[in-house]
Amino acid sequence: MSILKEGYPFIIPAFLAGVLLFVVSRFIGFLPGNIACITLGSLSIIFALFCMFFFRDPKIQITQGNGIILSPCNGTVMEVTEEGDEKIIRVFLSIFSVHLQRSPVAGTVTDVKHQNGKFLAAWDPKAHIENEQNIFTIKGEDSVYIVRQIAGLVARRCVSWVKTGDVLKAGDKIGMIKFSSQVDIHLPKNTVVTVKVGEKTKAGITVVASK
Repeated sequence: MSILKEGYPFIIPAFLAGVLLFVVSRFIGFLPGNIACITLGSLSIIFALFCMFFFRDPKIQITQGNGIILSPCNGTVMEVTEEGDEKIIRVFLSIFSVHLQRSPVAGTVTDVKHQNGKFLAAWDPKAHIENEQNIFTIKGEDSVYIVRQIAGLVARRCVSWVKTGDVLKAGDKIGMIKFSSQVDIHLPKNTVVTVKVGEKTKAGITVVASK
């Protein structure tokens, strides 16, 4: 399992700070200072290990098949709804989820748009409208699909790894959200959703709908 490069600015400083504090503790002659350094050093190492876990990039086998639409993210389905001429699946990512996103279908990126906004909690009904987000538009063989990375109460940055014109295979990595949030996938109205509220999804593995 590899670590996403976005994690190193968190992992390396925390790990080095922890090591430094342990070293300093050996040269402090009074007990309270020694205990403080060891405690802070331990917390720094624990934080570094947590970030390694959070920014993990596990190897997976992309699900193959005709007419299937894959989950763009790991998480728990919050809502399946129908709005206008599209169906929308909203997925919540906890801090324990793998936080990279993948393309749900093969296609060409026709637009990547960043929208500034608020940082409402993912369960707030206005989060998908008012929060900061990246919006990916992907043109498949038969339809257009939209993936929204939505920042949340803790998550403060959505990261895009693709640009307009990029050609993707189903399951290709497209970006990540730092420290939990929400991902929405917008599907054509004629697709058949195959997941339900409360179900766990895995990016590139779980089939969330069929054409």
